[in-house]
Amino acid sequence: MIAATQLRVGTVILFEGEPCRVLKAHHHTPGNLRGMMQTKLVSLKSGNSFEHRFRSEDKCELADLEEHTLKFLYRSGDEFHFMSTESYEMMTLDKETLGDTVDYLLEESEVSALYYEGQPVSIDLPNFVYLTVKETEPSMKGATASASPKQAVLETGLVVKVPQFIGVGDKCKIDTRDGHFVERA
Repeated sequence: MIAATQLRVGTVILFEGEPCRVLKAHHHTPGNLRGMMQTKLVSLKSGNSFEHRFRSEDKCELADLEEHTLKFLYRSGDEFHFMSTESYEMMTLDKETLGDTVDYLLEESEVSALYYEGQPVSIDLPNFVYLTVKETEPSMKGATASASPKQAVLETGLVVKVPQFIGVGDKCKIDTRDGHFVERA
């Protein structure tokens, strides 16, 4: 158990019996009122996010999570097949469980999975991935890097805005936290 004032972004707690990750945390102490901890939480099981205000004297229970490394093997429709690098056990996760992480998964890539009560509840990706451009509009003549960006479809199906000089076949460094183009690789 930890005090609510010790909650930080990324902490995983049990809230109403369900594991939730803290997305935002702000300790608010208004003038003559008691302090409170305003948080934004996301349920690791359902993916729903919500806000909750804890009193300063509230206690929160940390979730007992296990972390394992998984290797992404292949996709079959809306099912994604993984293999544990520790036990070589095969498992299938659906698109609903994985959420937006499916846009960054490449075959043979390794990801970190958090398990709660023996079931995977979330996949943690590296901050940056390198993806190849599958299709994009041709470059405009005389366009500079700071000119208006164009849309590009990457090998995983993710659509991002890229500078005009990026063409089909170029590798791009993509930030997995917000889905933005960082640089050409």
